[in-house]
Amino acid sequence: MGGSPAATRGGAVFGSPAAVRHYVAGGRENGGGIGRLVGYIADAAGTAGTRHRVTDTRGPRWFAPFSLSRLLRACVLVVKDRIVDPDLIHHVHVAGRGSTLRKLILTEVLHRLGCRHVLHLHDYDYAADFDARTPFRQRLTRRMFRRADRVVALGERDRAMLTALLGVEASRIDVAHNCVPDPGRPAVRSGEPPLIVFLGRLSERKGVPELLLALGDPAMTRLPWRAVLAGDGPVEEYRREAAALGLSQRVEMPSWLDADRTRELCARADILVLPSHAEGMAMAVIEGLAHGLAVVTTRVGAHEEVITNGETGLFVPVGDAPALAATLAELVSDPETRRLLSANARAHYLSRFSMATYSRSLERIYASVPVRTRMTARSR
Repeated sequence: MGGSPAATRGGAVFGSPAAVRHYVAGGRENGGGIGRLVGYIADAAGTAGTRHRVTDTRGPRWFAPFSLSRLLRACVLVVKDRIVDPDLIHHVHVAGRGSTLRKLILTEVLHRLGCRHVLHLHDYDYAADFDARTPFRQRLTRRMFRRADRVVALGERDRAMLTALLGVEASRIDVAHNCVPDPGRPAVRSGEPPLIVFLGRLSERKGVPELLLALGDPAMTRLPWRAVLAGDGPVEEYRREAAALGLSQRVEMPSWLDADRTRELCARADILVLPSHAEGMAMAVIEGLAHGLAVVTTRVGAHEEVITNGETGLFVPVGDAPALAATLAELVSDPETRRLLSANARAHYLSRFSMATYSRSLERIYASVPVRTRMTARSR
Protein backbone atom coordinates (compact mmCIF):
# COMPACT_ATOMS: atom_id res chain seq x y z
CA MET A 1 0.00 0.00 0.00
CA GLY A 2 1.63 3.25 -1.07
CA GLY A 3 1.64 6.57 0.71
CA SER A 4 1.03 10.01 -0.76
CA PRO A 5 3.36 11.15 -3.55
CA ALA A 6 6.61 12.59 -2.27
CA ALA A 7 7.43 16.28 -2.58
CA THR A 8 10.83 17.97 -2.71
CA ARG A 9 11.64 21.13 -0.74
CA GLY A 10 15.12 22.59 -0.44
CA GLY A 11 16.69 19.36 -1.67
CA ALA A 12 14.92 17.19 0.94
CA VAL A 13 12.24 14.68 -0.03
CA PHE A 14 8.98 14.63 1.93
CA GLY A 15 5.94 12.37 1.75
CA SER A 16 3.32 10.53 3.78
CA PRO A 17 4.41 7.00 4.81
CA ALA A 18 2.73 3.74 3.87
CA ALA A 19 2.94 2.71 7.52
CA VAL A 20 3.45 4.18 10.99
CA ARG A 21 4.48 2.30 14.11
CA HIS A 22 3.30 3.73 17.42
CA TYR A 23 5.19 3.04 20.65
CA VAL A 24 3.18 3.37 23.86
CA ALA A 25 3.62 1.93 27.35
CA GLY A 26 0.93 -0.67 27.95
CA GLY A 27 -0.16 -0.72 24.32
CA ARG A 28 -3.77 -0.12 23.39
CA GLU A 29 -5.34 -2.03 26.27
CA ASN A 30 -3.17 -1.03 29.24
CA GLY A 31 -1.85 2.35 28.17
CA GLY A 32 -4.48 4.53 29.88
CA GLY A 33 -5.62 7.59 27.95
CA ILE A 34 -2.57 7.50 25.66
CA GLY A 35 -3.24 3.89 24.73
CA ARG A 36 -6.87 4.66 24.07
CA LEU A 37 -5.92 7.55 21.77
CA VAL A 38 -3.48 5.34 19.84
CA GLY A 39 -6.15 2.68 19.55
CA TYR A 40 -8.57 5.20 18.09
CA ILE A 41 -5.93 6.26 15.55
CA ALA A 42 -5.18 2.66 14.59
CA ASP A 43 -8.88 1.82 14.20
CA ALA A 44 -9.64 4.87 12.09
CA ALA A 45 -9.56 4.81 8.32
CA GLY A 46 -5.98 6.09 8.50
CA THR A 47 -4.17 9.02 7.00
CA ALA A 48 -3.81 8.87 3.23
CA GLY A 49 -4.10 5.09 3.29
CA THR A 50 -1.49 4.76 6.05
CA ARG A 51 -1.42 1.58 8.14
CA HIS A 52 -0.94 2.10 11.88
CA ARG A 53 0.79 -0.53 14.02
CA VAL A 54 1.01 -0.40 17.83
CA THR A 55 3.94 -1.67 19.90
CA ASP A 56 3.93 -1.94 23.70
CA THR A 57 7.19 -0.71 25.30
CA ARG A 58 6.37 -1.68 28.91
CA GLY A 59 3.66 -4.30 29.37
CA PRO A 60 0.44 -4.03 31.42
CA ARG A 61 2.32 -2.54 34.37
CA TRP A 62 5.88 -1.84 35.45
CA PHE A 63 7.71 -5.06 36.33
CA ALA A 64 11.42 -4.74 35.61
CA PRO A 65 12.27 -8.05 33.86
CA PHE A 66 9.04 -8.17 31.85
CA SER A 67 9.12 -4.45 30.98
CA LEU A 68 12.75 -4.59 29.89
CA SER A 69 11.97 -7.54 27.63
CA ARG A 70 9.14 -5.54 26.03
CA LEU A 71 11.47 -2.61 25.45
CA LEU A 72 14.11 -4.91 23.94
CA ARG A 73 11.48 -6.40 21.64
CA ALA A 74 10.52 -2.90 20.51
CA CYS A 75 14.16 -2.11 19.73
CA VAL A 76 14.45 -5.32 17.67
CA LEU A 77 11.36 -4.25 15.71
CA VAL A 78 13.07 -0.93 14.97
CA VAL A 79 15.99 -2.76 13.38
CA LYS A 80 13.67 -5.02 11.38
CA ASP A 81 11.55 -2.11 10.18
CA ARG A 82 14.63 -0.13 9.13
CA ILE A 83 15.62 -2.98 6.82
CA VAL A 84 12.19 -4.04 5.55
CA ASP A 85 10.42 -0.65 5.44
CA PRO A 86 12.98 2.18 5.63
CA ASP A 87 10.37 4.88 4.95
CA LEU A 88 8.18 3.84 7.89
CA ILE A 89 7.62 6.58 10.48
CA HIS A 90 8.10 5.69 14.14
CA HIS A 91 5.60 7.62 16.29
CA VAL A 92 6.93 7.59 19.86
CA HIS A 93 4.50 8.54 22.64
CA VAL A 94 6.29 9.82 25.74
CA ALA A 95 5.35 11.06 29.21
CA GLY A 96 7.40 11.70 32.33
CA ARG A 97 8.97 9.36 34.86
CA GLY A 98 9.73 5.84 33.57
CA SER A 99 8.27 6.62 30.16
CA THR A 100 11.06 9.09 29.43
CA LEU A 101 13.74 6.59 30.48
CA ARG A 102 12.37 3.93 28.13
CA LYS A 103 12.05 6.39 25.26
CA LEU A 104 15.61 7.64 25.77
CA ILE A 105 16.75 4.11 24.96
CA LEU A 106 14.29 3.57 22.11
CA THR A 107 14.99 6.91 20.41
CA GLU A 108 18.75 6.35 20.67
CA VAL A 109 18.26 3.22 18.55
CA LEU A 110 16.03 5.15 16.15
CA HIS A 111 18.61 7.91 15.80
CA ARG A 112 21.57 5.62 15.27
CA LEU A 113 19.72 3.75 12.52
CA GLY A 114 18.60 6.98 10.86
CA CYS A 115 14.88 6.20 11.30
CA ARG A 116 12.19 8.79 10.64
CA HIS A 117 10.50 9.46 13.96
CA VAL A 118 8.01 11.74 15.65
CA LEU A 119 8.04 12.36 19.41
CA HIS A 120 4.57 12.95 20.90
CA LEU A 121 4.53 14.44 24.42
CA HIS A 122 1.68 13.46 26.77
CA ASP A 123 2.14 14.72 30.31
CA TYR A 124 0.33 16.83 32.87
CA ASP A 125 3.49 18.69 34.02
CA TYR A 126 6.58 17.69 32.07
CA ALA A 127 8.46 20.79 33.18
CA ALA A 128 8.32 19.70 36.83
CA ASP A 129 9.34 16.16 35.89
CA PHE A 130 12.27 17.52 33.88
CA ASP A 131 13.41 19.80 36.72
CA ALA A 132 13.52 16.82 39.08
CA ARG A 133 16.02 14.97 36.86
CA THR A 134 19.81 15.03 37.25
CA PRO A 135 21.75 17.38 34.96
CA PHE A 136 22.98 14.35 32.98
CA ARG A 137 19.44 13.05 32.44
CA GLN A 138 18.32 16.56 31.49
CA ARG A 139 20.99 16.74 28.79
CA LEU A 140 19.89 13.37 27.42
CA THR A 141 16.24 14.43 27.45
CA ARG A 142 16.95 17.68 25.63
CA ARG A 143 18.94 15.77 23.03
CA MET A 144 16.13 13.25 22.56
CA PHE A 145 13.58 15.95 21.77
CA ARG A 146 15.95 17.94 19.57
CA ARG A 147 16.82 14.90 17.46
CA ALA A 148 13.20 14.04 16.58
CA ASP A 149 12.03 14.97 13.09
CA ARG A 150 8.83 16.44 14.53
CA VAL A 151 7.60 16.96 18.09
CA VAL A 152 3.87 16.93 18.86
CA ALA A 153 2.44 18.81 21.86
CA LEU A 154 -1.06 18.61 23.32
CA GLY A 155 -1.42 22.38 23.61
CA GLU A 156 0.23 25.79 23.53
CA ARG A 157 1.53 25.52 27.10
CA ASP A 158 3.55 22.44 26.17
CA ARG A 159 4.67 24.01 22.89
CA ALA A 160 6.15 26.95 24.82
CA MET A 161 7.81 24.60 27.33
CA LEU A 162 9.37 22.50 24.58
CA THR A 163 10.96 25.60 23.08
CA ALA A 164 12.00 27.42 26.26
CA LEU A 165 13.04 24.50 28.46
CA LEU A 166 14.08 21.76 26.03
CA GLY A 167 15.37 23.91 23.20
CA VAL A 168 13.26 22.38 20.43
CA GLU A 169 13.05 24.56 17.33
CA ALA A 170 9.58 26.13 17.14
CA SER A 171 9.36 25.22 13.44
CA ARG A 172 9.50 21.50 14.30
CA ILE A 173 6.68 21.53 16.89
CA ASP A 174 3.05 20.75 16.04
CA VAL A 175 0.05 21.09 18.36
CA ALA A 176 -2.53 18.32 18.11
CA HIS A 177 -5.37 18.24 20.61
CA ASN A 178 -6.66 14.76 21.34
CA CYS A 179 -9.58 13.16 19.53
CA VAL A 180 -12.19 10.41 19.87
CA PRO A 181 -14.36 8.57 17.33
CA ASP A 182 -17.78 10.04 16.59
CA PRO A 183 -20.33 8.23 18.80
CA GLY A 184 -23.21 9.62 16.75
CA ARG A 185 -25.98 12.00 17.60
CA PRO A 186 -26.81 11.99 21.35
CA ALA A 187 -30.07 10.32 22.34
CA VAL A 188 -32.81 12.48 23.82
CA ARG A 189 -33.21 11.62 27.51
CA SER A 190 -36.16 12.64 29.62
CA GLY A 191 -37.88 11.60 32.79
CA GLU A 192 -34.74 10.25 34.46
CA PRO A 193 -32.50 11.86 37.08
CA PRO A 194 -29.43 13.42 35.41
CA LEU A 195 -26.44 11.09 35.18
CA ILE A 196 -23.04 12.58 36.06
CA VAL A 197 -19.95 10.73 34.79
CA PHE A 198 -16.26 10.96 35.64
CA LEU A 199 -13.69 9.23 33.39
CA GLY A 200 -10.09 8.79 34.48
CA ARG A 201 -7.86 7.40 37.18
CA LEU A 202 -9.39 7.85 40.63
CA SER A 203 -6.78 10.05 42.26
CA GLU A 204 -6.10 13.35 43.97
CA ARG A 205 -4.62 14.76 40.76
CA LYS A 206 -7.92 14.14 38.98
CA GLY A 207 -9.81 15.91 41.80
CA VAL A 208 -11.76 12.87 43.02
CA PRO A 209 -11.66 13.86 46.74
CA GLU A 210 -13.24 17.25 45.91
CA LEU A 211 -15.73 15.59 43.59
CA LEU A 212 -16.96 13.28 46.34
CA LEU A 213 -17.20 16.22 48.75
CA ALA A 214 -19.16 18.16 46.13
CA LEU A 215 -21.57 15.27 45.54
CA GLY A 216 -22.09 15.01 49.29
CA ASP A 217 -22.70 18.76 49.67
CA PRO A 218 -26.25 19.73 50.78
CA ALA A 219 -26.59 21.71 47.54
CA MET A 220 -26.41 18.36 45.72
CA THR A 221 -27.95 15.86 48.12
CA ARG A 222 -31.33 17.62 47.97
CA LEU A 223 -31.50 17.10 44.19
CA PRO A 224 -32.21 13.97 42.12
CA TRP A 225 -29.14 12.64 40.25
CA ARG A 226 -26.89 9.61 39.87
CA ALA A 227 -23.13 9.43 39.27
CA VAL A 228 -20.66 6.93 37.82
CA LEU A 229 -16.94 7.41 38.52
CA ALA A 230 -15.21 5.11 36.03
CA GLY A 231 -11.47 4.59 36.32
CA ASP A 232 -8.67 2.58 37.88
CA GLY A 233 -6.64 3.46 40.96
CA PRO A 234 -7.51 2.91 44.64
CA VAL A 235 -11.17 2.22 43.84
CA GLU A 236 -12.00 0.50 47.16
CA GLU A 237 -10.60 3.42 49.11
CA TYR A 238 -12.82 5.88 47.26
CA ARG A 239 -15.82 3.59 47.64
CA ARG A 240 -15.30 3.77 51.39
CA GLU A 241 -15.08 7.57 51.21
CA ALA A 242 -18.33 7.68 49.24
CA ALA A 243 -20.01 5.44 51.80
CA ALA A 244 -18.83 7.70 54.64
CA LEU A 245 -20.47 10.62 52.85
CA GLY A 246 -23.73 8.68 52.47
CA LEU A 247 -23.35 8.36 48.69
CA SER A 248 -23.30 4.59 48.25
CA GLN A 249 -26.79 4.45 46.77
CA ARG A 250 -26.10 7.25 44.30
CA VAL A 251 -22.46 6.85 43.23
CA GLU A 252 -21.17 3.82 41.34
CA MET A 253 -17.47 3.08 40.83
CA PRO A 254 -17.10 0.26 38.28
CA SER A 255 -13.30 0.66 37.90
CA TRP A 256 -11.69 1.07 34.44
CA LEU A 257 -14.00 0.68 31.44
CA ASP A 258 -12.88 -0.27 27.95
CA ALA A 259 -13.72 1.95 24.98
CA ASP A 260 -17.02 0.21 24.18
CA ARG A 261 -18.32 0.38 27.75
CA THR A 262 -17.18 3.99 28.01
CA ARG A 263 -19.25 4.88 24.94
CA GLU A 264 -22.26 3.06 26.41
CA LEU A 265 -21.89 4.98 29.66
CA CYS A 266 -21.53 8.36 27.98
CA ALA A 267 -24.55 7.65 25.77
CA ARG A 268 -26.66 7.49 28.95
CA ALA A 269 -25.06 10.50 30.63
CA ASP A 270 -25.92 14.18 30.91
CA ILE A 271 -22.88 15.74 32.60
CA LEU A 272 -19.14 15.01 32.32
CA VAL A 273 -17.10 16.22 35.29
CA LEU A 274 -13.30 16.28 35.53
CA PRO A 275 -12.05 18.58 38.34
CA SER A 276 -8.35 17.87 37.69
CA HIS A 277 -5.44 19.64 39.36
CA ALA A 278 -3.17 19.01 36.36
CA GLU A 279 -3.63 17.71 32.81
CA GLY A 280 -2.07 17.83 29.38
CA MET A 281 -5.27 17.52 27.36
CA ALA A 282 -7.71 15.13 29.00
CA MET A 283 -9.29 12.52 26.75
CA ALA A 284 -12.34 12.61 29.02
CA VAL A 285 -13.07 16.22 28.05
CA ILE A 286 -13.06 15.32 24.35
CA GLU A 287 -15.28 12.30 25.10
CA GLY A 288 -17.71 14.64 26.81
CA LEU A 289 -17.80 17.03 23.85
CA ALA A 290 -18.27 14.17 21.38
CA HIS A 291 -21.24 12.78 23.31
CA GLY A 292 -22.81 16.21 23.68
CA LEU A 293 -22.49 16.29 27.47
CA ALA A 294 -22.40 19.34 29.68
CA VAL A 295 -18.67 19.41 30.51
CA VAL A 296 -17.45 20.68 33.89
CA THR A 297 -13.69 20.87 34.29
CA THR A 298 -10.79 23.08 35.43
CA ARG A 299 -8.50 25.57 33.68
CA VAL A 300 -5.50 23.25 33.48
CA GLY A 301 -3.28 22.12 30.61
CA ALA A 302 -4.83 22.83 27.21
CA HIS A 303 -8.42 22.87 28.48
CA GLU A 304 -8.82 26.61 27.87
CA GLU A 305 -7.82 26.01 24.24
CA VAL A 306 -10.71 23.56 23.94
CA ILE A 307 -13.48 24.86 26.22
CA THR A 308 -15.10 28.30 26.13
CA ASN A 309 -16.61 28.93 29.55
CA GLY A 310 -20.39 29.19 29.45
CA GLU A 311 -20.57 28.13 25.78
CA THR A 312 -19.00 24.71 25.28
CA GLY A 313 -18.50 23.84 28.95
CA LEU A 314 -18.05 25.24 32.44
CA PHE A 315 -14.89 25.86 34.43
CA VAL A 316 -14.57 25.55 38.20
CA PRO A 317 -11.56 26.53 40.36
CA VAL A 318 -9.06 23.78 41.12
CA GLY A 319 -9.62 22.16 44.51
CA ASP A 320 -12.80 24.11 45.30
CA ALA A 321 -15.42 21.54 46.35
CA PRO A 322 -18.16 24.11 47.25
CA ALA A 323 -17.81 25.81 43.84
CA LEU A 324 -17.95 22.42 42.14
CA ALA A 325 -21.06 21.51 44.12
CA ALA A 326 -22.76 24.78 43.16
CA THR A 327 -21.95 24.32 39.47
CA LEU A 328 -23.15 20.71 39.39
CA ALA A 329 -26.31 21.65 41.31
CA GLU A 330 -27.08 24.36 38.77
CA LEU A 331 -26.75 21.91 35.90
CA VAL A 332 -28.77 19.19 37.61
CA SER A 333 -31.64 21.58 38.33
CA ASP A 334 -31.59 23.43 34.97
CA PRO A 335 -32.29 21.15 31.98
CA GLU A 336 -32.29 24.11 29.56
CA THR A 337 -28.69 25.01 30.43
CA ARG A 338 -27.72 21.36 30.00
CA ARG A 339 -29.44 21.28 26.62
CA LEU A 340 -27.63 24.42 25.41
CA LEU A 341 -24.21 23.22 26.57
CA SER A 342 -24.91 19.81 25.03
CA ALA A 343 -25.73 21.24 21.61
CA ASN A 344 -22.70 23.55 21.65
CA ALA A 345 -20.37 20.78 22.83
CA ARG A 346 -21.47 18.43 20.08
CA ALA A 347 -21.10 21.08 17.36
CA HIS A 348 -17.67 22.04 18.74
CA TYR A 349 -16.52 18.42 18.61
CA LEU A 350 -17.68 17.93 15.03
CA SER A 351 -15.86 21.05 13.85
CA ARG A 352 -12.54 20.56 15.67
CA PHE A 353 -12.03 17.21 17.40
CA SER A 354 -13.34 14.47 15.15
CA MET A 355 -11.16 11.59 13.96
CA ALA A 356 -11.28 13.00 10.43
CA THR A 357 -9.86 16.33 11.63
CA TYR A 358 -7.19 14.60 13.71
CA SER A 359 -6.24 12.26 10.85
CA ARG A 360 -5.70 15.25 8.56
CA SER A 361 -3.44 16.80 11.20
CA LEU A 362 -1.41 13.60 11.45
CA GLU A 363 -1.17 13.42 7.67
CA ARG A 364 0.31 16.93 7.56
CA ILE A 365 2.79 16.06 10.32
CA TYR A 366 3.92 12.82 8.69
CA ALA A 367 4.19 14.48 5.28
CA SER A 368 6.60 17.06 6.77
CA VAL A 369 9.10 14.39 7.85
CA PRO A 370 12.00 14.05 5.36
CA VAL A 371 12.41 10.70 3.63
CA ARG A 372 15.71 8.95 4.37
CA THR A 373 16.69 5.75 2.62
CA ARG A 374 20.29 5.16 3.71
CA MET A 375 21.22 3.39 6.94
CA THR A 376 22.95 6.44 8.35
CA ALA A 377 22.48 8.23 11.63
CA ARG A 378 21.59 11.86 11.73
CA SER A 379 24.31 14.33 12.53
CA ARG A 380 22.13 16.58 14.66
